[in-house]
Amino acid sequence: MRASNLFFPTLREVPADAQMASHRLLLRGGFIRNVAAGIYDYLPLGYKVIKKIERIVRQEMDAQGAQELLMPAMVPAELYQEGGRWDLDVIFKFRDRNARDYAIGFTHEEVITDIVRRDVRSYRELPLNLYQIQTKGRDEPRPRGGVVRGREFIMLDSYSFDRNWDDLDRAYDKMYVAFSRIFARCGLDAAVVEADSGAIGGKDSQEYMAITDAGEDTVLICESCGYGANAEKCEIGIRPIKKSSEELAALELVDTPNARTIEQVTSFLKKSPKKLVKTLIYLADGEVVAALVRGDREVNEPKLRNALGAKSVELADSETIMNVTGADVGFAGPVGLKGVKIVADREVEGMANFVVGGNKTDAHYVNANLCRDFEVGQFADIRVASKGDACPRCDGTLKAERGMEIGHIFKLGTRYSDAMGAKFLDDDGKEKPFIMGCYGAGVSRMLAAIPEVHNDKDGIIWPISVAPFEVTVILLNSDDEAQCNAATRLYEELQAGGVDVLLDERDERPGVKFKDADLMGTPIQVVAGRLASEGKVEVRLRSDKSKEEITLDEATAHILQLRKALYQGLEDKAQSAAKRA
Repeated sequence: MRASNLFFPTLREVPADAQMASHRLLLRGGFIRNVAAGIYDYLPLGYKVIKKIERIVRQEMDAQGAQELLMPAMVPAELYQEGGRWDLDVIFKFRDRNARDYAIGFTHEEVITDIVRRDVRSYRELPLNLYQIQTKGRDEPRPRGGVVRGREFIMLDSYSFDRNWDDLDRAYDKMYVAFSRIFARCGLDAAVVEADSGAIGGKDSQEYMAITDAGEDTVLICESCGYGANAEKCEIGIRPIKKSSEELAALELVDTPNARTIEQVTSFLKKSPKKLVKTLIYLADGEVVAALVRGDREVNEPKLRNALGAKSVELADSETIMNVTGADVGFAGPVGLKGVKIVADREVEGMANFVVGGNKTDAHYVNANLCRDFEVGQFADIRVASKGDACPRCDGTLKAERGMEIGHIFKLGTRYSDAMGAKFLDDDGKEKPFIMGCYGAGVSRMLAAIPEVHNDKDGIIWPISVAPFEVTVILLNSDDEAQCNAATRLYEELQAGGVDVLLDERDERPGVKFKDADLMGTPIQVVAGRLASEGKVEVRLRSDKSKEEITLDEATAHILQLRKALYQGLEDKAQSAAKRA
């Protein structure tokens, strides 16, 4: 490709709402353009990166025996209703002219289950893994970061069908390897962490996280044993409770006018949040429950649900809170609370002389203490984990990182096959539900995740496997015959060698060409400039700005060797990632 024919509209000024580095750089480099909130055009450079990511995805999925298909983007309401997900608020819904309800597919568990239940009859047709790479839609309430969290996005979604749980474990392990290799080959050092299954459902799941300060998730990792989990899922190790040595003070009800939040209460009473215990009123399968955590902590609702053995937990409404506590929202407390089960985080067990709500509007108790002032029905790990907590797998301590989710794999079990009556005939002559797994990776999100991790002040530093061009040949002066000949010769030789190469022969100043090459992020840059008269060119690596002078006769072989080394580095990382799996 010649740059004079390439459509890549770069920007010198970036919209003020582009906060993330990847968003700014993708806009500046002419990779994407905004159409509406969470909806983007992929311009030629951006779409080239997408296609290269997709190629890696296909290679690794095919290598594990998965088969590609394509399901419809429009999904009949009946399928999502069978799966119990039609009422989710992220679904884009619409009606056709005959008043039939449809949705834009946001994941395709129901659709793939419908395919398999209609056409797979026997255990002899298993195991089966089917995948697609497709555009999906979700009505995200807060799109962010350009293509990081969009309303329209490109996704790999794969689905496995097996006879039993042992076979699912094997299918899951294959996808673990495939995903580990995909992200490593794309230049992403992904941390694999335990996660909550959320709306997808199922037994176990793990997320692949790109560690970056721009990530919207908190990830807890133990450097001692390698345990990792999303903060929503992370367990906290059980260590002996350190009881406070404070002498118990007298319980006292004090007025706290208009102080209902932790910040307001701590400011008014001049207490640390660590000396407060929050009481949150929940409905667990319709039963009122009080959950207690330290003032600077947050309740982890999935953990609370599991501790209670409930199917669902949700915060109670203001009317319920008033009926139970006799107070407005913000003043609930355990002292004097009648007929309500109290569940406290284990951390509370070691506290003394703490502040709790007074079960009276505009009032709090100070110097509250367990056993003396109230009883707890159950102690459990019900809070969101944080930096410094004990690892649940070893004696180590958890550290906190920010992570961007780029993949998620699930053991669904019979979540959808039971709901949709998807069964096969096993070798014992009995009908049994398929044991399912599902595996998703954000293809368009990787377009953002990669430059979020790989960038500098001048632009993106693409790994060679996904770069829009592997090599850019920069012709500094198109009026100089020696430079023209050198640039054209290299361009043609590299093309013949199978290199994806761009020749920048535009009638632009050298500074503009260098700037655009850096914005574009081409891994290898070759400059045909003043050295061309001496039979030499300058070869640069975008990653470290290193440069060397190479004779024109040796340049092509040298560039091919550099290219090979860059690919080999990614392959080595992919092999290491697969071994860790």
